[in-house]
Amino acid sequence: MTNEQLLAEIREANLTYLMLAQNLIRHDKAEAVFRLGMNEDAADILASLSAAQVLKLASRNTLLCSFRVDDNLVWSLLTNHTAKKVGNEATNTLHANILMASRVSEVL
Repeated sequence: MTNEQLLAEIREANLTYLMLAQNLIRHDKAEAVFRLGMNEDAADILASLSAAQVLKLASRNTLLCSFRVDDNLVWSLLTNHTAKKVGNEATNTLHANILMASRVSEVL
């Protein structure tokens, strides 16, 4: 993959993310804030952007979204790659969701 192709992929991911985020926020702001892991002020700004502003923002060379899963515990729970199996897949997913939700409250 060339550098130009990589930048084009980043721009496409940005546009897709921004459009999805706007739709989620406009449909149900509280749920969107939780699912996107952002605070209400950021959600308000994102919801108010015009199409031209979204396109301009999406054209940046930096990825606008980020992984909320940033530690081994959550990755292990979500992928079932723990060295010792503690619970079943549903229990592990629930535990991972609880951990990620607690991190969202830190943002708010």
